[in-house]
Amino acid sequence: MINPNQYAITFACYNALNYTKLCIDSMVKSGTPLERLVIVDNGSHDGTQEYLQNLPVGRKIFNTQNLGCGVAWNQGALALQAEWTIIMNNDVIVSPLWIEKLIGAAIKLGVKLASPALIEGALDYDFIQFESSASKMMELVNRPNQQHAVCLAVHSSVWQEIGYFAAVPKLLGFEDTLFFNEAKKSKISGALVGASWLHHFGSITQSLIKVERGLSKKAGLGDRYNFKLLQQSWFERKFNKFLNKRQTRLDRERELAQFGMTLHGVREEGKFVWL
Repeated sequence: MINPNQYAITFACYNALNYTKLCIDSMVKSGTPLERLVIVDNGSHDGTQEYLQNLPVGRKIFNTQNLGCGVAWNQGALALQAEWTIIMNNDVIVSPLWIEKLIGAAIKLGVKLASPALIEGALDYDFIQFESSASKMMELVNRPNQQHAVCLAVHSSVWQEIGYFAAVPKLLGFEDTLFFNEAKKSKISGALVGASWLHHFGSITQSLIKVERGLSKKAGLGDRYNFKLLQQSWFERKFNKFLNKRQTRLDRERELAQFGMTLHGVREEGKFVWL
């Protein structure tokens, strides 16, 4: 069993109060120890800060403006340091033992970065019942080096090896891409694991920021030239994207053939679409 003192949890929030409440409620129902949670508010003005004031969590950090997820993740990770830090979104629903299953899978695989399997979209199904079945069936399934920033378990050695997230507010969501690129260059192993599952409503904060800025849903938030920060040639970027898509397709086909489902699903019109 994983000792709660082995891990810390942190998420950033900017408005989206209803989703933060759903996330916290799911943590309470699942038995997640709130004393291990650090919440970083990025200048919310929708009642989020008032809600957080009386919340019995480990740490609360209130920024006066939106400093971006990279800055907030770093603040949270540094405020409560542990062997494992769970960096996550606030628009998710968790289940019993989700952290123990996630870290346990990472330890068994010998990886330093690990993300849970995901169902995204509308919560129009019984997630807890689904998770109980899926985590048992897919317990030993993983996709090497396909971790994501919706939820990411980071071993403390990773901070020492490549540092923290890029603390540049205008990156607006590109911080995770840069972080995973540095991990890849340093040959830090990671995995998407089927032993732990989350429901993710889907980029709620970014959608709200787009509305604030008068952008369309399909518009990108970050600068269109952020990719230059990867310091990769055009060919290298295109080739890596091709390899990633091919591997995802192979993983999808393998998982569907064996289990009839995959480690990444989307709810569309009341049904699961497997990616």
